Amino acid sequence: MNSASLVESFLEMMSAERGAAENTLASYRRDLDDAREHLSGEPGGLAGASSAAIRGYLDGIAQRGFAASSQARKLSTLRQFYKFLYSEGLRADDPSGPVDSPRKARPLPKVLSEAETGRLLDRAAEAATTGETGTVRMLALVEVLYATGLRVSELVSLPVGVATRDERFFIIRGKGGKERMVPLSPKARAAMRDWLALRNAEPKLAESPWLFPSHSEQGYLPRQVFARDLKTLAAGAGIGANRVSPHVIRHAFASHLLQNGADLRAVQELLGHSDISTTQIYTHVLEERLVRLVHDHHPLAD
Repeated sequence: MNSASLVESFLEMMSAERGAAENTLASYRRDLDDAREHLSGEPGGLAGASSAAIRGYLDGIAQRGFAASSQARKLSTLRQFYKFLYSEGLRADDPSGPVDSPRKARPLPKVLSEAETGRLLDRAAEAATTGETGTVRMLALVEVLYATGLRVSELVSLPVGVATRDERFFIIRGKGGKERMVPLSPKARAAMRDWLALRNAEPKLAESPWLFPSHSEQGYLPRQVFARDLKTLAAGAGIGANRVSPHVIRHAFASHLLQNGADLRAVQELLGHSDISTTQIYTHVLEERLVRLVHDHHPLAD
């Protein structure tokens, strides 16, 4: 089988029958030309390659430094090419079928350092000294978020009873209706008390069942509004607004706990993750801590 001519036939089919765009066709051509070059030593070349040869080719791509996403794209191109050959009766099998797609590495979560988080909270506390409704509410929001690691949807929809009870822990109902217990720091409790006093002094706000009432359809503060105000707060603290979001503060909560000795399972419970694999995005924090422990305490460490 002439692999070069079969590649041309495949591209013609993709253009005529699938209406593939020029950029898409150019990408297919680059991927197939690269594969054809590296599989030229196989019996039948690219068109006759075995599953083992394709795996070897993908391993070579990884060794050349291509990201998992690029490897997956090249494999996708090969799958379509071999599916074309099979449908046209040019091959009796699809050698790409048994080949597993490369796993894309999960990106590390964006996170603020403890010092940066401290600056953010200090800025919120400073702004709240004005006694204005928006600034006092913002201090309560960020203190509670950093103390609990709540999802933003859980935070903005907190019932007012969380603050009126003034306890060190409260129960939150998260995804799938699953309940979990989360802690409140002394600063978070104090910020909530201050906000509750101001909230209850305004009759329209005091009537709401929500801790952070709003005129929104749901009746509580929209998460988009909180996210926007949080970026403004970050800018005031000298932190790039693009680096801060409610989810980043949730990540900071988890990362800082692990940096200071918390168990991964405990963090899983606090975050409300049903599967430990979700929490394992923070294992880089544990690895850094272990390296630091060895470096600081092992008798043979330089």
